[in-house]
Amino acid sequence: MKQDKKIYSIKEITRYIKMKLESDIVLGDVWLRGEISNFTHHSSGHMYFTLKDEGSRLKCIMFASHNQRLPFKPKEGAKVLARGNFSVYERDGNYQFYVTQMQPDGIGSLYLAYEQLKQKLDQEGLFSPTRKRAIPRFPKAVGIITSPTGAAVRDIIITLQRRYPSVPVLLFPVLVQGSGAAPAIVKAIETMNRLAEVDVLIVGRGGGSLEELWAFNEESVARSIAASEIPIISAVGHETDFTIADFVADLRAATPTAAAELAVQNVQELRSQLASQQARLIQSLRGAVRSRKEKLGRLQRSPVFINPRRYLLQQAERLDRLQERLASRTHRQAERSRDRLLRLQTALAAASPQERAFREGRRVEQAERRLQLAMTGTLKARKQELGAVLKQLDALSPLKVMARGYGLVYDEQEQRLIKSIEDVQLGDMVKVKLADGQLDCQVWSMKGEE
Repeated sequence: MKQDKKIYSIKEITRYIKMKLESDIVLGDVWLRGEISNFTHHSSGHMYFTLKDEGSRLKCIMFASHNQRLPFKPKEGAKVLARGNFSVYERDGNYQFYVTQMQPDGIGSLYLAYEQLKQKLDQEGLFSPTRKRAIPRFPKAVGIITSPTGAAVRDIIITLQRRYPSVPVLLFPVLVQGSGAAPAIVKAIETMNRLAEVDVLIVGRGGGSLEELWAFNEESVARSIAASEIPIISAVGHETDFTIADFVADLRAATPTAAAELAVQNVQELRSQLASQQARLIQSLRGAVRSRKEKLGRLQRSPVFINPRRYLLQQAERLDRLQERLASRTHRQAERSRDRLLRLQTALAAASPQERAFREGRRVEQAERRLQLAMTGTLKARKQELGAVLKQLDALSPLKVMARGYGLVYDEQEQRLIKSIEDVQLGDMVKVKLADGQLDCQVWSMKGEE
């Protein structure tokens, strides 16, 4: 029986299903919520588990390259949000969910919004280290933007007064959580920039949940920090808390106290450094003075100071010898210059225009005499050669032969010399050239030689 439809192998249809799953727009990047069960952390580093809810189960795998960055440790029964894509494990023909990111459930839409905004601002370059400004080492004033009642502001102020008591501190009180927090923070940053009374700003608050810290994840706050002309230190939450403001700020502090430490120098440390530098400077100056004293003592003990007359006599004797050498060298130099001048004068006289013109004139006269002699000899030789050639030409001339009684016979048009009776016929007109003229004749008869 003839089959009209193609029959596929298991491998072919499995591969086709895999291709369909991987090319689907929705299934290529999707977030799922579920509970972890059958969790196994393999020795290879990969994680194998099942995500389930009240109605279904789904096999999942998270490779080591992805789970190394997890901010928590997955465990049996944990409720999570997982991001990844669907594909088919061809050997078993099972479809699986390949997880690339995972977070504990409960954060939900806030975490998704956080990740999306983080990715957007990073692509715009707001996190780039090249745009971040340096924190001034000795600020003339420090600005603080935070809640006036929280522990963060007390920690910052106490730390600033302890480390650098003379620095003025300007506090701009704002809400740090709730719906009005983000606009208040933006307005505070803009106002501080407009007043331009501080060299560095500390923006932050104490620790809290993601919802409580959310004002520092707002896009308006991030863009306000990026647009600030005053360098900003972000001090939001605890060391493990990261907000969008931390990534955009010029410097991130793990805690508000750490932000104050980064904003100013420690006066005690500076005094200690100055004291150390002063001690080193005094020691260096004392060493330099001691060295100069030793050098002065050596100079005072030198023969020059003990018996200066002897030194001067030695120098006078040396001066006499130098004068003698100078006079001798000057005399030799003058002699050499004189000899060179004579040679140059001789060469100049030989190369003078009058002398050269006289020599060239004599050369021209000699050349003319030689040319005249050569031309006379050549002309005589050519005359002799011409006479010999004329004699030969005269001897070979046809006119000489014709003068002895011979003539030349041509056809009527004088285009052809007749050399044989075969060249003419009876009745032809011919011309006979003689030494003294020409005859016009007609052939009446012909007789050949035997």
